[in-house]
Amino acid sequence: MTISILNHLKLTNFKFLFHLILFSFFVTTVQGQTVVSSPDGKLTVNLAVKNGTPTYSVSYKGKLFLEPSPIGLKTDVGDFSTGLELKDKPVQNKIDETYELPTIKQSKVHYVANETVFSFTKENKTAIDITFRVSNNDVAFKYKVYPQKEALTAVVKEETSGFLFPEGTTSFLSAQSKAMAGWKRTMPSYEIPYVVDAAVGKNGDGEGYTFPCLFKVKNNGWVLISETGVDSQYCASRLLGNEKGLYTIGFPMEGENNGIGSSTPGIRLPGETPWRTITVGETLAPIVETTVPFDLVKPLYEASQKYQYTKGTWSWIIGMEKSMNYEEQKRYIDFSADLGYETLLVDALWDTQVGRDKIEELAKYAASKGVSFYLWYNSNGYWNDAPQTPRGIMNNSIARRKEMAWMKSIGVKGIKVDFFGGDKQETMKLYEEILFDANDYGIAVIFHGTTLPRGWERMFPNYVSSEAVLASENLYFGQKYCDTEAFSATLHTFIRNTVGSMDFGGSALNKFYNDKNTPNKGSKRMTSDVYALATAVLFQSSVQHFALAPNNLTDAPKWAIDFMKTVPTTWDEVKFIDGYPGKYAILARRHGNKWYVAGINAQKETVKIKVKLPMIAAGTELQQYTDDAQLNGKLTATKLKKNQEIEVTIPCNGAVVLVN
Repeated sequence: MTISILNHLKLTNFKFLFHLILFSFFVTTVQGQTVVSSPDGKLTVNLAVKNGTPTYSVSYKGKLFLEPSPIGLKTDVGDFSTGLELKDKPVQNKIDETYELPTIKQSKVHYVANETVFSFTKENKTAIDITFRVSNNDVAFKYKVYPQKEALTAVVKEETSGFLFPEGTTSFLSAQSKAMAGWKRTMPSYEIPYVVDAAVGKNGDGEGYTFPCLFKVKNNGWVLISETGVDSQYCASRLLGNEKGLYTIGFPMEGENNGIGSSTPGIRLPGETPWRTITVGETLAPIVETTVPFDLVKPLYEASQKYQYTKGTWSWIIGMEKSMNYEEQKRYIDFSADLGYETLLVDALWDTQVGRDKIEELAKYAASKGVSFYLWYNSNGYWNDAPQTPRGIMNNSIARRKEMAWMKSIGVKGIKVDFFGGDKQETMKLYEEILFDANDYGIAVIFHGTTLPRGWERMFPNYVSSEAVLASENLYFGQKYCDTEAFSATLHTFIRNTVGSMDFGGSALNKFYNDKNTPNKGSKRMTSDVYALATAVLFQSSVQHFALAPNNLTDAPKWAIDFMKTVPTTWDEVKFIDGYPGKYAILARRHGNKWYVAGINAQKETVKIKVKLPMIAAGTELQQYTDDAQLNGKLTATKLKKNQEIEVTIPCNGAVVLVN
């Protein structure tokens, strides 16, 4: 017995020593640079301090993806970008966490990363921490500012964080619009088209770029830059383009939200900034599959109930404002019920063109059909000129809570809040307050005319999705958007939708964007019916209101309607299969034991490619939705070969969908 105990103690001490050595291995010092490595050792961050100025660089498998780039903050209580001295022995932490989140691309996440906290002094006083977290394909960093003299608050006047790309890098970026521009002065709203494979060294239309930002680093691979963890304690940011491949963090424009609120964030001391994120991959797989926006944040409050994630319809996308009447909304309630959908999005002007009493009546009728409402609201009272009602409610806490109590009493499931037009800290506070109040009444929230969600699916339990994209209404508004629909979709798949839920409101089966599906009236859809099915898989959002119309029950192919009845809105896993932004995209998503493989093509040339599906057993029968050269779709059955490979053919504006 004694010998056994001694041997056990020796083994325990050996294990402790082994883990201690392993734990300290991910931070090394080489030629004056401190290197932080990922758990697999392939991704590294090199931190250097030269003449009091810190820089960092990022490499993957020994190849440089970001050259030495600036890092630091300038505040009204001190400049923490120069004159800094790095303390010895940075604090190291091994991050190993699991969490479940049904509203993102992967329902169960195991997050493993190496974290190092670098502490800096200035003039012999504690000044700032810079924390780096490095997982196998993601780098994240944030700042912590300490009290200075008697100051317990600070205004961050500038963030010097930069991202310097090697020569030859190209970009895939959406420009930030000017403040108070666009329809009824509602911009910025993250709805500017992308410019693809462009040379670095530009600054959009003069105001930088909206997150996320995708770059192709010569032949080395891909980099996605974004941020996460933004709430009422900070502003949201953008990326400013500079000469020679340097991009830096930019705060909101002063004119946003009609000039209301500061464009620079204020923090209490000690206080932290949001995370800046850098996802790196030799292929687009790490970009598509990353969960880093959610890995780095925590829930800010408990869910008041278990929220449901639904499919639904909405009349506005096909019928616009004239469809907002009692009879048409009743027809769409019946339509949702016929499809087996659980919700109906009742869009703008319901309060004036239907009326509150009639909405209550409709809500009762909908409940009898197993359908409940998402109600539309204008966010503002005073920061843009969007006239749609109800307005002047969501920006006022007293009116807002009274309204939400009424919504709860008639069984409303969620709200869609529109027209924000700014990224200032003041506006972030409004987002947070709407979400927090809505949770008290069991109401889920979708945002439109809005900023990018930054980790919000995990931070706010009743947050569902955001637009922040040139979404489906533009297909109604102009033929040029229909002509480029597939092109845009191949970008959203690899950029916008990689970091957060995207409320696109698409998958139309009407050939023409009008409520009778009448030829030569309104814009014409150029994509196929199979394409509509594919985007229901490609575009991730846990609640989907599809652009279907009641006439589709008789004028759309039965196989298309049957698919739209059963396609999930929540996913357990995502896998990148193939593609290139602006050309074509093929992804696979899993719901339970069922895999959905979806591909679309925006090129004039037909894509003919062999797709490897190792996650599906050889011999499995697949439902295969395909298009011919004239975009006529059909449903067939096929078996996956022994090598788990299948050849797919996708014509321009067409698609393929495989379901096991």
